[in-house]
Amino acid sequence: MNNSQLKSALLRLGDDALILGQRLAEWCGHAPALEEDIALTNISLDLIGQTQSYLSLAGSLFEDGVKTDDELTFLRTDREFQNLLLVEQPNGNFGDTIVRQFLFDKFALLRAEHLAQQTFNSEAAAIAAKAVKEIRYHADHSSKWVIRLGDGTTESHDRVQKSLDDLWKFTGEMFISDEIDRAGVESGFLPNLDDLKKKWDEEIDNVLGEATLTRPEDCFMQTGGRTGIHTEQLSFMLAEMQVLPRTYPGTSW
Repeated sequence: MNNSQLKSALLRLGDDALILGQRLAEWCGHAPALEEDIALTNISLDLIGQTQSYLSLAGSLFEDGVKTDDELTFLRTDREFQNLLLVEQPNGNFGDTIVRQFLFDKFALLRAEHLAQQTFNSEAAAIAAKAVKEIRYHADHSSKWVIRLGDGTTESHDRVQKSLDDLWKFTGEMFISDEIDRAGVESGFLPNLDDLKKKWDEEIDNVLGEATLTRPEDCFMQTGGRTGIHTEQLSFMLAEMQVLPRTYPGTSW
């Protein structure tokens, strides 16, 4: 795995965390209960912390000069972001947010556990080791809510089932390998996505079974996020997120 491939892999890790963290931050002051307002905001802060670490490391690998995490966050266009389509989907209702979080958390935890054990890059391993502790809480939180909503009232069950059905088409992208993934697997840096999929399927099915929810049939999966082809939702998010740095270039705060 060369420096260019490692840079792309780190950008993907950082972008996944950044975009989902930004989405969760939108719940601040709007969650259905004060406890959830605090919980979602804390998860957002964890993700932004992971973002800073991964993007700072990625920024040191640019051939035309070091880029800061702020530059990579606020000065890239949507076509330059490499996050999964799943994490950029709008918050919708609380069930939509929880299901989106649940589907990603189970993937992110398995990925981080591998990264924390790999020896190809010690800096990334240290970032992942810290992230594992955080993501375990995230996954536990979202899993419990999926069970609570799925095995709750008829209305909560039906609504969270719809959330699951609507978001399922974005899950396939997590397990599609490209040149970056293959180089990462060969070097030991990244996990084998086929193996990860088997573990993810098992964990997802266990929770859905307890939640009395039906796993959707696999359908045509939406892809493109890893290559910079996103839904319009990301453009709207970036326009809001980047407005100050782009309006006042070079300003620090």
